Amino acid sequence: MPTADELRTRAKQRSWTVQIIIILLTVITIWGAVSNAQFNLTRMNMTSGFSFLERGTGWDYSFSLVERSITDRYHYTLFIGLLNTLFVGFICIVTTTFFGFIIGTLRDARHPALSFAANVYVQIFRNIPLILQAVFLYAILIHLGGPRQAINLGDVAFLSGRGLMLPGLNIDPAVSIGLLLASIAIAIGLLIAKISLGRGLAIWFVSSIGTCLLATAILHPSGEPFFSVPSLQGLRFQGGISVPIELLALVASITLYGSAYIAEIVRGGLSQVPTGLVEAGQALGLSRISIWSRIKVPMALRSIVPPLGNQWIFMMKATTIGIAIGFSDLFYITVNSISQSGQTLELILILMLTFLAINYSIAIFTNWLNAHLQLKEH
Repeated sequence: MPTADELRTRAKQRSWTVQIIIILLTVITIWGAVSNAQFNLTRMNMTSGFSFLERGTGWDYSFSLVERSITDRYHYTLFIGLLNTLFVGFICIVTTTFFGFIIGTLRDARHPALSFAANVYVQIFRNIPLILQAVFLYAILIHLGGPRQAINLGDVAFLSGRGLMLPGLNIDPAVSIGLLLASIAIAIGLLIAKISLGRGLAIWFVSSIGTCLLATAILHPSGEPFFSVPSLQGLRFQGGISVPIELLALVASITLYGSAYIAEIVRGGLSQVPTGLVEAGQALGLSRISIWSRIKVPMALRSIVPPLGNQWIFMMKATTIGIAIGFSDLFYITVNSISQSGQTLELILILMLTFLAINYSIAIFTNWLNAHLQLKEH
């Protein structure tokens, strides 16, 4: 009769044997797939490897945050696509979270009209495919009038079939990206410092605006105005920030779609807050806004951060629908690169590894935020 130690040893040996067999089968499968791909590429006289990244592209695309030309090499063009994807993804994460919290709060409101309106919004935009919303919005925006028929938004912003013109700080686009990263760093610092939600948002807003104004005062071109406001000059707008129709339709559609899902996450988290805590706040004479910001939201965050992180990852992956409306994100750039260079396997591998790194980073941040918000046991 084997002893307990012998049984544990045998079980451990079986476990190691199974793991070794699985690893060997995985290695053999990958090796077979790579060998088969190399054989097929050789038979079709196609070269493999990443040396093509040093070749010039010879083609142009619609949008870039930095300077570009048709003579750029493939690695730089792919980098521009990555910047565009990160830019749109970050904007959509911020906008969907912001509007999702507002709509989710309205879904949890006692006022029946507000709750009903929020519920209608959720049911409409959550149940229409995202790509259909993007194409529909793009079709509407692209058929707006020209600059002379642009929709005037207070003489500071204009919407036409060529895009949205907004006022902006008169600084280099590279500085704008740096200020955006600084704003993110300030927000993370406030999370680490465990500042309350209302106070943290106020500090983040004031410090971000102050940083932007200070950078503009120091770095804006001498003799140029502090702000650049768009104005109609002939058949086009001069000055300001030009937002292409493709970018506007993509951000708007993802925001409408994603905020409906985040609203349900927020509503579920708020409904899980114990009623006794809310009643305690009311007994202390706190206003509804104070109860929402000091009691309900901090308690709800402990349960909504994990699903919220999943939605953030989805928002980043959802940027790939930009190819349907011609927005030059990483997926669009990769598809064009495949058609021009023929390096299908290499480019798809780059695309997969890039999105894996981006989404894994978001998952790590979500796990850190979730652990940071949990109540500590003493």
